[in-house]
Amino acid sequence: MLVTGANRGLGRQFAISLLDRGADKVYATARRPDLIDVPGVVPLRLDITDPASIATAAAAAPDVKIVINNAGISTGANLVTGDLDTIRREMDTHFYGTLNVIRAFAPQLADGAILNVLSALSWLAYDGAGAYHAAKAAEWALTNSVRLELANQRTLVTGLHLGAADTDMMAWYNGDKTAPEAIVAAALDGIEAHRPEVLADDWSRQVKTWLSEDPTVIYQEATAALTS
Repeated sequence: MLVTGANRGLGRQFAISLLDRGADKVYATARRPDLIDVPGVVPLRLDITDPASIATAAAAAPDVKIVINNAGISTGANLVTGDLDTIRREMDTHFYGTLNVIRAFAPQLADGAILNVLSALSWLAYDGAGAYHAAKAAEWALTNSVRLELANQRTLVTGLHLGAADTDMMAWYNGDKTAPEAIVAAALDGIEAHRPEVLADDWSRQVKTWLSEDPTVIYQEATAALTS
């Protein structure tokens, strides 16, 4: 099993929980593997925005059957006024980074699994997170497409959606946050049950129901500004 972004937050919890559930070997990856502090894992350098780093990691871990694509960033950039290089960095991480990891490991994942850590913001735009929303929406589409492409080799592809988790990345947020242990437990239970999608909390379940709504219902403030 291999977890990207395992030096903190959900990635670190994935590594811990996989070992607790009896995994024989967990490759815990990060740009700086020296920051990984989970006893019992195999630390491995992996920068998902660097194709050479991905290739090296795939060669070093030929026995991986489950890949958890957790590594991500949140820059706070919007699309119209945000710095374009920052917007590209979000896309390079969440879309191209995830895709390149999948492409590198897919040949060895027959009868295995991929879990992509997505977000409720895959489905919902939020002022102040335009780049993140766009990148996560692209990663959601990637997840659905890859699921079809890898079906013939019986690779389970699961998308994990969540609202706010109580991690370093969300330290600024003062609303309700779900414990990482609960998010990861839902995700791993989903893999064990061969589920293509996991909605890990109430917020992600609520946002999923809004997909059938007209945008005027979901984005009421923007609608009001346009019609006033």
